[in-house]
Amino acid sequence: MIGKIIAGSSFAGTVGYVVKKQSRILSAEGVTPPDVREIVQDFKDQTLLNPRIKNAIGHISLSFSPKDSVRMTDALMRDIAKEYMQRMGITDTQYLLVRHLDKPHPHCHLIYNRVGNNGQTISDKNMKIRNAKVCRALTEKYGLHLAPGKESVRRERLREPDKTKYEIYDAIKTALPQSRSWSELEKHLKEHDIAVRYKYCGSTNEKQRVLFSKNGFEFSGSKIDRQFSYSKLNRHFAQAQQQTPYRATLAKGFHAAISNYRSAYTALFGNTGGNGNKGRTDNNIVNFGGNIGVLPLPPSDSPVGLSAAQLQRQPGESPEEHIARITVLLNTVAEAIAVAAMEQKRKLRDRKANKPKMKL
Repeated sequence: MIGKIIAGSSFAGTVGYVVKKQSRILSAEGVTPPDVREIVQDFKDQTLLNPRIKNAIGHISLSFSPKDSVRMTDALMRDIAKEYMQRMGITDTQYLLVRHLDKPHPHCHLIYNRVGNNGQTISDKNMKIRNAKVCRALTEKYGLHLAPGKESVRRERLREPDKTKYEIYDAIKTALPQSRSWSELEKHLKEHDIAVRYKYCGSTNEKQRVLFSKNGFEFSGSKIDRQFSYSKLNRHFAQAQQQTPYRATLAKGFHAAISNYRSAYTALFGNTGGNGNKGRTDNNIVNFGGNIGVLPLPPSDSPVGLSAAQLQRQPGESPEEHIARITVLLNTVAEAIAVAAMEQKRKLRDRKANKPKMKL
C-alpha cells in the first residue's frame, strides 16, 4: 500500500478528475454525490467557516499491489481508507472516497476538506512522514503486498520531465553498488551524460544538497527518490568505505575455508570430487563460479552431511552475512571430514594389524 499526497488548486478541478466514468464512489460524508457540482459546492460552503486557510483541498491516492486485486473488495478498500484517515488525523470533516477502475492495480482517491466541521484546521504538518508510517503499518496489519515501485513503471509511456527523472533514477540505481564515493558515482553517471552539482551551507564548504541534471532538467536527489538525498547517499558511501576492509577479511577467510574443505574432502573421498568432478552429478556439486568454480558435496551415504541448500543465500540474508555463515559451515564440515578420514585410516590400520599372517 502506498499513499501519494497530491497538490490541488481547486475543489472543482480535483472532484472533476476523481469522479469520472471508470470510477465508483465508496463513501462520502458532508457532501452529496454523485453530482459533481453539488459536491464542489458543499466543499466550498464549509471553507467559509475558516477563510484563513488558503488551500483547503486535501487529496490523497491510496494504491495497492495487483497481487491484492482478488481480495481488494470495495468493503475492504473502504475499511482500510477509513482507518488511514483516522490514523492521519483526517476526522470530523467532509470527505469523498472514490475507487478508480482504469488501472491494473487497485487504487482509490480521497478528497477531504482541511476546514473541519467545526471550523477547525485539519493539519498537514509532516504529512509525508506520517503518510509513509501509516501506509507501512496498514500494509503489515492487513497482510498487503507493497504496491508497485519505480522499477515497475513503464518507461516508454513517460513524458518529460518524468522521462528524464526516471533515466537518472535508473542510472543511479545501477551505479550505486559499484560506487564507494561521490567521485566514483560522478564518474559512472557521467557515462550517462548526467551531471552532479552540490548546494552548500551559506558560504561554507559544507555540502547540504545534491542535484542531478540531464537533458536540460535538474532534480534534487530527494525528488528523484528519497534514498538519493544527499544525507542518505553520504551515509551509503561512509558505510561502503567502512565495509571495504571487512569484506576483504571475509573474502580471505572464505577462500581459506574452501581450501580446507577441498583438502579434507580429498583425504576422505579421493580425487573424484576435484575440479573435474568426473562421474559426479549435479545433485552433489555446487558451482560458485568465478575463481572458485565447482565444489563437491559429500555422498549421501557419507558420515558427514552437506547439502546445496545449506550453501545457498537465505531470504533476507545480506551478501556479507551469507559469506560469513558458509565460511563457518565449510570449516565445520571440513573438520568433521578430517576426523572421519582419520577414523577411516585407523580402522584400516587395525584391519591390517589383525589380519592373520600366511604360513609358508
